[in-house]
Amino acid sequence: MCWECDHPGSTRLDYLEHMRDLIACYGWAVQGVGRDRMHPPWAYTVGLTPNGRPELVVTGLPVARATRLLNDVASHVLHAAAPRPGEQIPLRGGPVIEIVEVAEAAAHLVTAIELYGPGIRALQLVHADDRGHWPWEVGYRGVRGGQPVLGVRASPVSAA
Repeated sequence: MCWECDHPGSTRLDYLEHMRDLIACYGWAVQGVGRDRMHPPWAYTVGLTPNGRPELVVTGLPVARATRLLNDVASHVLHAAAPRPGEQIPLRGGPVIEIVEVAEAAAHLVTAIELYGPGIRALQLVHADDRGHWPWEVGYRGVRGGQPVLGVRASPVSAA
């Protein structure tokens, strides 16, 4: 169940305070958005912005799996340089990801915008499917609804 479902009678301000508490405790929080009839699930970080880092977004993965991926990358991003758009990174035990700059963060990262304002920056962790195909390639096999790419793909570069 979602936090709002578990806390009937709470307000949006109560939820934002809950998110602030998580960020204070862990350094960031992950906001998951479940699949609906027209859109695949997605998730994003909230809390990297005050550290001068971009928020991170994943689309097309179940929320639990997206949360694990975001937590792994966010913990790295807080202690190292953020990945660059176009960078391809093979993750240990996970998919290869390519970084895409999110074109309109305000359209997708509602909770982060509510906390930090419309000027936030976000990077999408676009993931290859189990056969190594990207969502922009013929033959990509993703979840129902696909994996929306939220920005313009940069020229691919290898991880340093």
